[in-house]
Amino acid sequence: MTTLSMKQRKHLRRLAHPLQPLVIVGNAGLTEGVIAELDRALGDHELVKVSARIEPRTERESALGQLALRTGAELVQRIGKVGVFYRPRPLPRIVLPEA
Repeated sequence: MTTLSMKQRKHLRRLAHPLQPLVIVGNAGLTEGVIAELDRALGDHELVKVSARIEPRTERESALGQLALRTGAELVQRIGKVGVFYRPRPLPRIVLPEA
């Protein structure tokens, strides 16, 4: 995945605003099931919110980074306990603006 420009990130943040989290990382932390669920959700939707209910903050940020790495997705935004991930499908539905 190539790095997104600021304009593209802003566009994706705008699209993600009304979305509800589809994947939740709970007390068990980052499991293979969570990774598989995010991978499936990205294949279906391209743009997915993830709620990471992990404390402390450093572990939460590490888990979100690992999710991006393990799924080949781009972490578009992180606010509090919610991360927004983007991975284009082979036939993308989301059209990104030019960089």
